[in-house]
Amino acid sequence: MRIAIYGRDFNDSVLPFVQEVFDALAQQQVTILVYLKFYNFIKPKVKLPANVITFSTHKELLTEVDVLLSLGGDGTLLDTLSLIRDSQIPVIGINFGRLGFLASINKTEIKTAIEALVKGEYSLDKRSILNFESQNSLFGDENFALNDITIHRRDNSAMMIIHAYMNGEFINSYWADGLIIATPTGSTAYSLSCGGPIILPNAQNFVITPIAPHNLNVRPIIVPDDVKLTFEIEARSTKFLVSCDSRTETVDRSVKININKASFNVNLLRLNNESYLTTLRNKLLWGIDTRNY
Repeated sequence: MRIAIYGRDFNDSVLPFVQEVFDALAQQQVTILVYLKFYNFIKPKVKLPANVITFSTHKELLTEVDVLLSLGGDGTLLDTLSLIRDSQIPVIGINFGRLGFLASINKTEIKTAIEALVKGEYSLDKRSILNFESQNSLFGDENFALNDITIHRRDNSAMMIIHAYMNGEFINSYWADGLIIATPTGSTAYSLSCGGPIILPNAQNFVITPIAPHNLNVRPIIVPDDVKLTFEIEARSTKFLVSCDSRTETVDRSVKININKASFNVNLLRLNNESYLTTLRNKLLWGIDTRNY
């Protein structure tokens, strides 16, 4: 089995857990590939197996990897989308962050999780992707998002008016600080904090969630994921921000934005002892009420 590892720079408090990951993988005698930038960061800090291979681009993963293992929080796992793209390589994350909706393996369960991974004791969770299009090809060939695409005013600008259309039909003009277009995966992220609903991963929907809307009767709306969404911006400022997950660009207000479902999915691995509803209960502290005990 060939397992690739991706991570970001981190503080030394998680070094024991990173070491445990490499020790557990070495014990299972799998082939280990490490993202080059991360390899250079951890090499002086962690004892690595002798047979570690490095990689730098998504092209190097296409025929060489069975699983991609993300070390960090949900933001780190989102970064892996730029590496796996449409390759269908399954991804699983060990959570070194805080909440950990996507990076679902707790850092106290590393050894047992890797044993289950090598034994194939998991299922694939197919997650839909958002595709971003504009006339000036923003984001290049990384114009996709697993969580959400966000349209947002710049810090020093006034409120925006965002005209939204679905398959060419007018939806609404949002007077707000911005707009979030989220997948079911992203429904538990920024959209949730702005009052959006939680959507189960297998639901074939997206949600449009306004950010601080000026009209209080404007609420999030769930739309089918087979539609084309178009957005036009009206604002005092000539520039605004667009984000695809963690990647952000400054955009001229004349730019028209089109968003639809991408032609490929991302495969998140879920170990057999986990379920999405269990994750919701644990992460959102559902049921923590004295009346339940």
